[in-house]
Amino acid sequence: MPISSIKAMTDFLVTYNEMGPDSMTADDFVRERLLLARKAISHLIKCKPEEVILTQSTTDGVNMVASGLKLNLKSNIIIRGSTHEHPANHYPWIRLAKKCEVRNLEVNEVGFFDLGKLRSVIDSNTGLVVLSHALYNTGAILPVEDVGNLLHGSNIPYFLDSAQTVGCLEEVDVNKIKCDFMSFNGSKWLCGPMGTGVFFCKKESSELIEPLQIGGESAIFYEGNLAYKEIPARFQAGFRNWAGVAGLEASAVYLLRLGLGNIRQKNIKLANLLREELSKIYGVTLYGPEEAEKRTSIVSFTLQDQDPKTVVGRLEKENMVLAVREIFNKKIIRASMHFFNTESEVLKVVSAIKRM
Repeated sequence: MPISSIKAMTDFLVTYNEMGPDSMTADDFVRERLLLARKAISHLIKCKPEEVILTQSTTDGVNMVASGLKLNLKSNIIIRGSTHEHPANHYPWIRLAKKCEVRNLEVNEVGFFDLGKLRSVIDSNTGLVVLSHALYNTGAILPVEDVGNLLHGSNIPYFLDSAQTVGCLEEVDVNKIKCDFMSFNGSKWLCGPMGTGVFFCKKESSELIEPLQIGGESAIFYEGNLAYKEIPARFQAGFRNWAGVAGLEASAVYLLRLGLGNIRQKNIKLANLLREELSKIYGVTLYGPEEAEKRTSIVSFTLQDQDPKTVVGRLEKENMVLAVREIFNKKIIRASMHFFNTESEVLKVVSAIKRM
């Protein structure tokens, strides 16, 4: 996280407490900070500021749709990959099987699926299509715009988990993707604080979801009638991590100033270097698309006769942080380069792998 983001959080806390919590001045100050955050995020994903709902995580946004979408017993939802998917974008939909039919698109080892197969499983009772924008295990970027074009005009809502794309791809445009809902967090590629996230809800689609929570911030009671407020308030009952939101806004501005195109170019350069050098090592198997335009800067691999957890543990002792992830039931090692990493750091990882 940039120092400017950490400073934005401390400045927020000092200013807010000097004003006095619950004072009118503090309320105006918070409202202004939230608007700035929504504007920064709206620039990142090309939406309206009021369509930005502030959450704690990607998981929050997933569950807002999974638990709030108005479905019936005849409805079906379509998900991708089952055990190839991140648990946060898998378990909430699997739980829905108690209420409606859950249809699973088969995928290959990379994570791609056949668009024709998706077309064939959609019917008049399809209540939602769910995808990840890019995959947490292989880095594969899914054809989300093609799916959006396929669904456009069908009145079938479209949800996207974009935890692995916002902040690292050159462009994430909800208008081009044509999704109704999108969720991502602030702490990964956006370099913001933990405990922050964003749920994008297309204004025209907000009535499709029953809010999970209700309170004075999200609804009004007038003359015996209870009514939800307009978005974003509709989905924001209770206080949020306001200091974290200040940090998230600062991180978003930081990335926008660097230029997402520049970030993407740097990330792919590092990922290509790591893939190229790992491919020269005997016993290393690489996963994910070979074509740079079809993947993020995630590089996944295994080392013959080496347990991924053991490899990751040994690397961490040398101050190199990688992760153990899964492709179906297979454990793999994942490296995630971002713009703050360097070529020398990549080569240091390669050198360590060679010694194992």
